[in-house]
Amino acid sequence: MRQRRLLAQVGVAAVLIGLLALLVNNLAVNLIRMGLGLGFGWLGRPAGFALGETALPYAPSDSYLWALTIGWLNSLKVIAAGLVLATVLGVAAGAARSSSNRLLRSLAGGYVALIRQVPLLLQLLFWYFVAFLGLPSEPFAPLGAVIQLSNQGISMLGVNLSVEFAAVLLGLSVFTGASIAEVVRGGLDSVPRGQWEAFRSLGMPEGLGLRRIVLPQALPAILPALSSQYLNLAKNSTLAIAVGYADLYAVSDTTITQTGRAIEGFLLLLLSFLLLNLLINGGMQLLNRAVLKSQHHH
Repeated sequence: MRQRRLLAQVGVAAVLIGLLALLVNNLAVNLIRMGLGLGFGWLGRPAGFALGETALPYAPSDSYLWALTIGWLNSLKVIAAGLVLATVLGVAAGAARSSSNRLLRSLAGGYVALIRQVPLLLQLLFWYFVAFLGLPSEPFAPLGAVIQLSNQGISMLGVNLSVEFAAVLLGLSVFTGASIAEVVRGGLDSVPRGQWEAFRSLGMPEGLGLRRIVLPQALPAILPALSSQYLNLAKNSTLAIAVGYADLYAVSDTTITQTGRAIEGFLLLLLSFLLLNLLINGGMQLLNRAVLKSQHHH
């Protein structure tokens, strides 16, 4: 059965790659007929523009290829951090929605209802213009030496975060966390109520019972839907251009504007996000298989 599934997946992937290659070939042929060659030699030319956020050393004299690489790394940075923070928020809110504590259920329900009703773009603009640019210019420390806030950026445990990065990170995490909370709540509700009553009758604390008894049984129902939310977060990260964060989409947009190479630029952007989504999906499939295998052993 597994071999058949693997062969089917390989077959589908081969067909998709073949169709993509055919489309690219037809595009190249039509461009040549119109006197417009499809080429990537421009990637080696100096980019000539600065970037506000750089994970590695970068200067305007560096190539377009290096500028796009920096944008790719910036996207990876905010997506990876967003996945972690959104998961923490989502699991906490989802568990609170299934809690026996009425106050926790109400707070978590209000968070999910509010966030899911407001478009992500508006939330990003709120975090950037209201929450962060509205801070004083002089750093202040609401939590002592742990975190320092100002409208120039955030310093947390010695790590400096730009206002743009922080706004995108919180916007994506809070928005996706609300959807993950619903996924977690649905998974927890799929566990028979007898399991909940069992750990409560033993006097086990609510949090401990959730972690050790209920959540492991709910994981097979949670992980497939969680994968979709992770993919949504990665795709939604392109909205970072609205607050000036130099992610792959923003750098690609500037590159296309300067070079006029719209088709090549969009092809590179398409392939980059396709690769990223395949990595996320593949990682979640491996995790799902590991969870199912461990449960079968138990």
